[in-house]
Amino acid sequence: MDATAEVVRRMEGGGLAEDSPRVCELSVRDFRSYDRGRFRFGGGLTVIFGPNGAGKTNLLEALYFGCTGRSCRASNEREVVRFGAGSTRVTVTARAPDGDHELAVGFVPGEPKHLSVDGASVETLLGSSARPLLTVFLPDRLELIKGPPSIRRAHLDQLVAALWPARVATRRAYAQALAQRNALIARIRARGGSRGGLTAWDLQLARHGLALMQDRTAGVEAAAGLAAEVAAELGLGGMATLAYRPRSAASTVEDLAAELAARTDGDLERGFTAHGPHRDELAVLHDGRDLRTYGSQGQQRLVLLALLLAEHEAIGRLRGTLPVMLLDDVMSELDSERRQALSVRLRCAAGQTVITASELDHVPGADADDVATLAVPAGRNLGSRSQPGAG
Repeated sequence: MDATAEVVRRMEGGGLAEDSPRVCELSVRDFRSYDRGRFRFGGGLTVIFGPNGAGKTNLLEALYFGCTGRSCRASNEREVVRFGAGSTRVTVTARAPDGDHELAVGFVPGEPKHLSVDGASVETLLGSSARPLLTVFLPDRLELIKGPPSIRRAHLDQLVAALWPARVATRRAYAQALAQRNALIARIRARGGSRGGLTAWDLQLARHGLALMQDRTAGVEAAAGLAAEVAAELGLGGMATLAYRPRSAASTVEDLAAELAARTDGDLERGFTAHGPHRDELAVLHDGRDLRTYGSQGQQRLVLLALLLAEHEAIGRLRGTLPVMLLDDVMSELDSERRQALSVRLRCAAGQTVITASELDHVPGADADDVATLAVPAGRNLGSRSQPGAG
């Protein structure tokens, strides 16, 4: 069986949803480099191509902004407003099984965002059934491999939330209990007094902590096997492995509470809780060696891409709805063989993918009839081969 047939066989056998919400159209006003624009997207793979600096990444960010109400690039969202403009507005037309819906985000720096679904104001877009789920790859996401453990912990918690939305409450409850225990430690350090109050918070923190560890274990199990398979498909030599490494060895609430109690003296000396799931690690390994330390940048980039593609597939399998994949400049550092492998996977996959490239021929098969293209010249005007109404 050739590589293409194998990808099709495995993905068709996964029960991935074909009717997941997807993006049909994006309208922007005063967003980044765009004063105004309206762009249409294909139901499968759409390739946005053009020279560096033309605004391809800005369109991916606008899609993310319109579907979530926040930027995937900027911590200071004032940056998304076009220079010289006072506000921005992004509107996404999403197609769901029950029809088309309009998601809109209006933003004036210094004021609350105005979010709406089908013209009705909402506090958040995240709870809307019409909103497409999103997974995003940006070049700076290499920090997920190269950065500190806190980035990987946060990513793992986001994966758990995407796989099982109700479990968001576990991470939130743990964070609240941790804050309360740390506040009590600070008061005891400042004023003295009994440590007795810590016992109750040890139990509370242990209860939520054990649940959080179980959620993270399940998240890694859902993605690890797929990540290894995808990495092999993309041409990684050797074995890619995800390993959840909790700080605690406890298997019961009582055991974790005892571990916390045994470290009280050290916590009081430091002024904070130094033990527990907030110190866990997600290790990304290549042939058993830490990719962060021993992997080349090419290997790190390939495994990161495999991880994100695997998580995308895992979400589809468990939730029955596939996220829209936004992939920025993933082809530039891949050789021709790996570009071909990735292109086959993207074209065979159910669901919708939007990918950017500096050259159209960087995406093998981009000239096929089932692939939509958006050409971004050095200016701001877009033309579309497969979607003639875009512009």
